[in-house]
Amino acid sequence: MDSIGIVKKILASIALTAVCSAPVLALDKVKFNLAWLPQGSTGGILVAIAKGFYAEAGMEVTAMRGYGGQRTVNEIDQGLFDFGYGDPISIMLNRSQGGKTVMVGTINTRWPAALCYIDRPDRKVQKLSDLKGMVLGGGAASPLQNIVPAWLQANKLPADYIKVLRLDPSVINSSFLEGRIDLAECWEGANKPVLEALLKQDGKKLGAFSYRDANLNLYGNGIVTTEKLIATNPDLVKRFVKATYRGFEYQRSNPKEAAEAIGAQQRLLDKNILQQQISETNLIIADPDAGNKKLGWMRADRMQSTVDFVRKAFQLDGAIKPGDIYTNQFVE
Repeated sequence: MDSIGIVKKILASIALTAVCSAPVLALDKVKFNLAWLPQGSTGGILVAIAKGFYAEAGMEVTAMRGYGGQRTVNEIDQGLFDFGYGDPISIMLNRSQGGKTVMVGTINTRWPAALCYIDRPDRKVQKLSDLKGMVLGGGAASPLQNIVPAWLQANKLPADYIKVLRLDPSVINSSFLEGRIDLAECWEGANKPVLEALLKQDGKKLGAFSYRDANLNLYGNGIVTTEKLIATNPDLVKRFVKATYRGFEYQRSNPKEAAEAIGAQQRLLDKNILQQQISETNLIIADPDAGNKKLGWMRADRMQSTVDFVRKAFQLDGAIKPGDIYTNQFVE
C-alpha cells in the first residue's frame, strides 16, 4: 500500500473511532397520564410514541393509564405526571383548591359527550325535550351530576327534567345494556364505539343525543401540564406539544395506519373499535371556526363560554379567569 493509501486508512480509522466514542445524548423522560385506558381519543400520543416522533424531539414518553379526568389533573398538579389528558372543568376544580394546572392545547374542540340510549321504534329522540322523564345513570363523583342540571337549566328546563341516579361506575354500562336505566353518558373517541359494539351483538342499535346540540359550547379534553413545568422547562413543553400534534396530524391523514401502529403496541385493543374511536376523534380535533390556526389552538370566546358554564354548574366564584386555565403559546 502506498503512503497516500496508508494515510487515508488512518484518517478513516480515526473518524470511525470518533463517531463510535461520541456520547449519546440522553432523552428527556416524560410521563403522560391517558386519563383512562389506551384508546382513540388519545391516539395522537400513542401514534407519536409508536412512530418515534417524541424520540426525534429528544423525549422518551411513557403513556400510563389513568382513572378519570379529575384524578388525572390532580395527579399532574401533584407532580406524578408531566402531562395528561384533561379538561377545563377538571382544571378549574383543581385550581379552586389551590392547584396550578394549565391546558396547553385542545384535542376536543367541541364537547365530545352525549347521552346514549337504546334505539327503539317507539323511542324517537330528535331534540332535548324528547328525553323528558328518562333515567340517566352516573357515577357518584362524576361531573355529570353537576353538568346535566346546569345544562337543562341553560335550556330553560327544570333541573329534574332528566332523573340522574348515582351509581357505582362499575355497574353503569351493565345497567344501561340491560335496560335498567334509559340513558348512559357516552364519549366520542372513547366508550361510544364500545357500547355500539356491545349492543350490536344483541341485534340492537345505539342512539345518541350530543350535549353540544343543545347549547353546551364547551371545550373538551386536551393536553394539561402545570405552571411550574411551563416556567422551569418551556422548551420541553414546546417539544412535547409539537410532537403530540404531529401524532394527531398523522392520525388524521392516515387513520388506518394509525390504528395499525397503535394496535401493534396495544395488542389487547379491538382494532375495529379503535378505528371508530380514531375517526370520531379526527372529526372534533379541528375547529372550523378557528380559521387557519394550528391543531390545539383555543379560542378566547369558547374558553369564556366554558368558564361561565363551569362557574355556574359547580358554584365557583369568579376568581378563576379564562386566562388562568389555558395558553396558546405552545401551539402558535
